Formats: sequence, C-alpha cells, structure tokens
Amino acid sequence: MNAWLWWVGGATLLAIAEILSLDLILLMLAVGALAGAGAALLGADVAVQIITAIVTSVLLLFALRPWLLRHLRQRTPLVETNAAALVGRPAIVVATTTELGGRIKLAGEVWSARAAAEDVTYPPGAEVRVTSIDGATAVVALAEPA
Repeated sequence: MNAWLWWVGGATLLAIAEILSLDLILLMLAVGALAGAGAALLGADVAVQIITAIVTSVLLLFALRPWLLRHLRQRTPLVETNAAALVGRPAIVVATTTELGGRIKLAGEVWSARAAAEDVTYPPGAEVRVTSIDGATAVVALAEPA
C-alpha cells in the first residue's frame, strides 16, 4: 500500500479529533501529516517523510497557531462560565458576613462568603455584590444602589 495513504488517513483522524478539541493543535499536526503525504508522493524516504511532517507541524504550531488564536478571540467574545460568571452578580446575605466569613444566597444557591474590606459587617438581608471568587468562597462588597 502506498505510504501517502497512511499519512492522509492520519491527517483525517487528526482533523476529526480537532473538531472535538477546538484547540488548533491537532489541526497543525494534521497539516504536518499532509506534508508527510506530499513527501511520500514525491518518492521521499520514510525518514524524510517523518522529518517533513515534524518540521511542518512544529513550524505551524509556533508560527500560525498563535496568530489564528489571537484572531479567533478578537472575533468571538469570551463568555465567562462557572465561578467566573458569578463575579459582579448581586447576592443577599443569609448569615452575618465579615472579613472572616459568612453566608450569602447567590444565583439560587447558598455560598460561603467573606467581606472584601476589613472591619465591615453585612447583616442578614443586606444586598451585596460579588467582587471575586476565592476557591469556594465569594468575596463580596456592599451593592451600590441603581
């Protein structure tokens, strides 16, 4: 069987896996495999095919991938998820909260919390805003009136 078919088959598998990962690493490796297929079609030795595939992949990973990622991020806004999406959201104090600890109701769940500033106490029922997430603790400050 022709060696170039193995290279094309590998490139196809890498391209399919890239669809699942969306990290552009496997895509660069797939293009490197296609370069190896091109070397095989030209009648190059197996060692030359492998070197061609590796060199092409490495060049693409360090030259093209950063540029592609930068331009993709400019076109598509970053959507915060998980704990990062909670920063800036309002919450209600359910247990007295100080810089040492407390509890708040945030997005329908009760979270451990602490005040962002020292010497501040938020009583139950106070409206606060999440300023950051520290592990599993929400850091809060008094919500500013709208």
